[in-house]
Amino acid sequence: MAAVSPISEGCALQRSLSKLATASSGSPRVKYQSEPLYLVSLERYGRDPNFAVHFPDSISMSDSLFDATVSDGDCRVRVSLDSSLNSLIHRNKLHCGSVLRNVVFSAVGDSEGDGRTFHICSLDVDSTCRSDAALRALSSVNVDTLQWVMVAEPNLVPLRARRSTYLPLWNNHDFTGDAWRHTPPSETGEEDSEEEDLLEGQPVMSLAEVRRHFLSGSRRRRGTLCVRILHKSRLMYYGKSDQSCECPYKAELKVADGSMSVCVVLWNTVCLDWYRCLQPGQVLRLSRYRVKESYSSRSGQDTEPSIEISLNSRNPAVKVAIVPKQHVSPEWSLPDLPHNFLCGQELLSCPQSTICDVIGVVVFAGRQERVRNKAGRRSEFEEYRWLQLEDGTSDHPITIKLLSTSQPDIQSRIQPMALLVCTQLKLVKVTLGSATTFEYLVNTPHTQVYCTGTGSHPVMPYKGIRPVRQFLQWLKQVDEASMLDRAVIGGYFSYPPLPVSLQSFMENRQGEAGMISGGEMKLQYEQLHYRERQRFVVQCTITAARYHRREDSGRIRNSDPLSAQLSPRVPRHRERLEPFKTPPKRKLLFATDTPGSSSRKRLAPAFQQSLTEEDAENEFSLFDGALEFLVGEDDDDDDVDDDESFSTPPSSPMPSNLGIAQIAMETLPWRFCYERRHVQAAAVGMQTNSFNKLLPHRELESFSPAPCYTGYFTLTLRVLSDGVLLDVLFLPATPGSLHWTPFPLTHDNSWESILSHGGFSPHGPPPSPADLIATATQLTNQRLVCVLEACALGEDKVELVLNRAFPLRS
Repeated sequence: MAAVSPISEGCALQRSLSKLATASSGSPRVKYQSEPLYLVSLERYGRDPNFAVHFPDSISMSDSLFDATVSDGDCRVRVSLDSSLNSLIHRNKLHCGSVLRNVVFSAVGDSEGDGRTFHICSLDVDSTCRSDAALRALSSVNVDTLQWVMVAEPNLVPLRARRSTYLPLWNNHDFTGDAWRHTPPSETGEEDSEEEDLLEGQPVMSLAEVRRHFLSGSRRRRGTLCVRILHKSRLMYYGKSDQSCECPYKAELKVADGSMSVCVVLWNTVCLDWYRCLQPGQVLRLSRYRVKESYSSRSGQDTEPSIEISLNSRNPAVKVAIVPKQHVSPEWSLPDLPHNFLCGQELLSCPQSTICDVIGVVVFAGRQERVRNKAGRRSEFEEYRWLQLEDGTSDHPITIKLLSTSQPDIQSRIQPMALLVCTQLKLVKVTLGSATTFEYLVNTPHTQVYCTGTGSHPVMPYKGIRPVRQFLQWLKQVDEASMLDRAVIGGYFSYPPLPVSLQSFMENRQGEAGMISGGEMKLQYEQLHYRERQRFVVQCTITAARYHRREDSGRIRNSDPLSAQLSPRVPRHRERLEPFKTPPKRKLLFATDTPGSSSRKRLAPAFQQSLTEEDAENEFSLFDGALEFLVGEDDDDDDVDDDESFSTPPSSPMPSNLGIAQIAMETLPWRFCYERRHVQAAAVGMQTNSFNKLLPHRELESFSPAPCYTGYFTLTLRVLSDGVLLDVLFLPATPGSLHWTPFPLTHDNSWESILSHGGFSPHGPPPSPADLIATATQLTNQRLVCVLEACALGEDKVELVLNRAFPLRS
């Protein structure tokens, strides 16, 4: 164990843990009850077979374990977290920036068995303090310079499992941490020069020759391969709780030379060394590789036997080198990088499942959400966000559902007004009714993303090709101010639109679960993880409706909203089926109290300084940004104060209702603010794993909602089966809004039509909110099949948005 660092005598955390580390009893514990502790980092990793040894008293249904760094402001310590705390993390109640009290520590042997580390057995999260409190409390100190308890510098590897690196907090496909190399190992001088000279002298073999020798059973030593990377897959984590592999990663490259193409598989620590360094278009020299029958041949997918190339860290250890362009020999006959760029107009006539590339200006960048991976293990999630691009060829934007591509540094920074290239996307077409078709694009395993403002232009292999240059010519004609006015970031978004009739909706369910009771919905609702999205279908009646207006200042008005209280007359013979009855003199569900001070909370000085350095320029030119795709310029921008703010009132005081009675900041789409785009992107993003990346929660309040949203409805629904009450938001689609998809069929703008279409009729002016509220009695005793979109926003706050409500006919 390293020598104890000299720490301030006033550090109560140091004194408590020092006594704990030297205690002689078998399982000593100490409850820290001094000043609050702050969670400054949080890391996730996969369980291994030693779980029962480290946690003998715990039965965990999760495959994840967590380590954390906590601080009292004087010192800091790395700890493992008991798996009983996982549920708090899954719901984002315990997160980076949390204020901790009544923390119970224990001292246990570390994963290598050569020392003692600390473990948090239990804690209380101070719900009265937001992450802003941690920022204020620690803003006067540099957390990264605080001394460590008991060690000079801890190893940043998992404490309770033999894993070599951490996982991202919210998915299993991205990389995270310094273990993933930015530069090739050969550039650090680690390779043996004599062996390199020997490898350079080997003859270059074609892939066809390697295949022929393998299928003939030849075991003689193979020569060097020189191939071009055509496609790169996203990262795959295959770790399981019953397997002890320390680095369970694999990734695939599709490579080719002049003779054929094959799949190259990077295994385990080869991924750590090379995955981030390798990009489509590069030429590789490979030696000491393995050859085996391809997976597609083994599974019977290929009509003829084929091979794949395995790159391993031992038995033998592969040798990889990136060949500079000037050293690529014409004798290798390497193919050019393939591409299939399609514009928005061409996508309309393409068949289902077309694989293509697109380029456009981002006009909408949605918030990150998650959905459970049905094909994977119970704990796996797919992380995604919706994007809309314009390329000047169609009146309809190119809509993309972008899942993880193992480019987290790019995807988290995609913002409106950026130029975006997405490759290897698959076209999905959804037909509603007999004529209306909606298109969107979704990832394939080999999708790659290149975006201005993220530093990805140096590796973008498509600079200068005709489709890109044609797009850049269109940019010269763009009215940048008009496009900027329409740019939107974050908020609730659902696509493709649902059918407008109950019959069509049920026919398009494609095996999904049908209608459920309120009790069943409550159970699933309470098990949602952070940013998990799930759709529910229930039979309901509407018991109250209220409209909240947007004021000229950009805020949503929450006092004196338009409202209607409905009094459903439930038949007497149904009362025995509904144990949860509405009291006859029940108050309106939606609080009208005006929030207190709306003064904006400032960024902590350290964070504000880092943003200022990053955002050095404020001048905006869409075409100048496009130069990154041609000449590689990478000018960044700035963070400027915005006086406008948005105040969110407290949630509903009635905990028995599911949902939130006032709209959340995460639900509203926001007007894109170019001068403060980095702050805005962080504000609508996912919870971070580091204090250094933490943004004050209320920073989003300083931005204005998108101008196309003039207000919203809140409805109270009563589930017919068991009387469960739901507080739901309804954001009817209006011309210019993100969900505006005018159907060819007109409707009369009655409540029934608006709810079944999800918005107003395109064939006339929409009714005023006052008129709608005045006619809300049309909904009294109306039985509806309601399609609800639920998304867990964290800290037990779950939004319920009404997507459709179809009337049930007698």
